[in-house]
Amino acid sequence: MSASSKPIRVLVAGLGNMGRSHALAYHNNPGFEIVGLVNRSKVPLPEELRGYEIHPNFKTALAELKPDLCSICTYSDSHADFAVMAFEAGADVFVEKPLATTVADAERVVAAAKKHGRKLVIGYILRHHPSWIRLIAEARKLGGPYVFRMNLNQQSSGPTWETHKSLMQTTPPIVDCGVHYVDVMCQITDAKPVEVRGMGLRLSNEIAPDMYNYGHLQVIFEDGSTGWYEAGWGPMISETAFFVKDVMSPKGSVSIVMDPNAKSDDIDTHTKTAVIRLHSAETGPDGRFLRADEDLKMDGEPGHQELCDREQAYVLKAIREDIDLDRHMNDAVQSLRICLAADESVRTGRPVKL
Repeated sequence: MSASSKPIRVLVAGLGNMGRSHALAYHNNPGFEIVGLVNRSKVPLPEELRGYEIHPNFKTALAELKPDLCSICTYSDSHADFAVMAFEAGADVFVEKPLATTVADAERVVAAAKKHGRKLVIGYILRHHPSWIRLIAEARKLGGPYVFRMNLNQQSSGPTWETHKSLMQTTPPIVDCGVHYVDVMCQITDAKPVEVRGMGLRLSNEIAPDMYNYGHLQVIFEDGSTGWYEAGWGPMISETAFFVKDVMSPKGSVSIVMDPNAKSDDIDTHTKTAVIRLHSAETGPDGRFLRADEDLKMDGEPGHQELCDREQAYVLKAIREDIDLDRHMNDAVQSLRICLAADESVRTGRPVKL
């Protein structure tokens, strides 16, 4: 078996929702071989993953197992240290978003990947979704300047609210999910972001006094484009208009039309697009629209697990085909910089110039 076709030996750290899904993707892809799982405690696992040993400590498992790839799906505050450790041990890295909890840490991870000549892929799952790829392409055809209107609010209770509270020990919702949608904005307009504003509110006594579970960010780009993103988590969050994905320009608009029966705590809802609606602003001599809106039906869309499978297939391709990931890494740092600037604005009450 040639080196290029030998399975890539992977160590998966973190067995929450995303960690389990990525582990299943490795398990089912013959290009990978799981050498171990890392989690601080023993957790219930899908049947396919029960044969793998769970190690309590990442550093020890890394030294003992010497993987080719580390898949880091832990809470955000450990991403940077674990990624740098993996690079120093000679491994490539897949890391869930956000890449880190500070811009300095994100830059430290990218610098380590370059220094050690290793691959770094960040978990921007929407980049592997055919409908989101289409949405971005259709928006770019319109030309700017753009207005971006986006949100993902999640009414959560029970175990989902417990997960959200754990995430909020380090990261507010506008940063955790915001990086995805700010990344989409940045892919549509290649203009530089110049100013960010944010506001937020703590709507629960169950989270830390200095944390907020509802936030709203606004970003202004060099070409005049403006965008907002809104995110709230918790049992008090409204299901009304919880999912808005809408892009407007002088020539028209591109929007995702959500299934009216969708629920915000269904993880597949967060990526499913159902219908992409194209609207042209062009009018005739009588001032009426020349064309009716066009609905692109996005049938047979990949679900959450299939998207994770596609994402890890890309990781395999990036390693085997030596894909240049410079733009990918820079984009991840930029979307994080925008979301962290919004968090700074929430906390200081002032706009942040980038």
